[in-house]
Amino acid sequence: MTTGTAITESEIRSAQDAWAEGILAIRRTFVEGGDHVAAAKAFIASHYAYDLGTVLFKPTLASERQFRLDAEGALSYFVGGNEHYPEDRGFAILPWTAIRFAPAGVLCSDGYAVSMGNYFLTNETGTELKVEFTIGFIRDDEGKLRITLHHSSVPYTPLGG
Repeated sequence: MTTGTAITESEIRSAQDAWAEGILAIRRTFVEGGDHVAAAKAFIASHYAYDLGTVLFKPTLASERQFRLDAEGALSYFVGGNEHYPEDRGFAILPWTAIRFAPAGVLCSDGYAVSMGNYFLTNETGTELKVEFTIGFIRDDEGKLRITLHHSSVPYTPLGG
């Protein structure tokens, strides 16, 4: 992985937009009857840094085996169908039609950056799901930003509320 090259906020915005488009592309492939599993594998390889070291991934809609520390767990979350993760229904094949990021802030350091905020998933009926996120990026040897930390969850609901 490349160090010494500062990551910019603009690069983070581009990486987040590419992540959102990648999720929607998996969904389109699924709907069109294509190989959505292969599309999801390519998405993970392109956006997450599992091949470079540790990735800390806590997906939005996971609560039983909520941490996905390897590409197999990430794939299961995005497309489902893995007996080791029975709660996974395929986040990337759900009927999302749009995803937009609303960052609250970013921290950029030498070769590493973290973005935190909300993203909003719109489904086919126009309903939005608000998700809170923290995503950490590193730059790979080709200079591309890759995710090494991804925590997302639905907003807190007060107990008894």
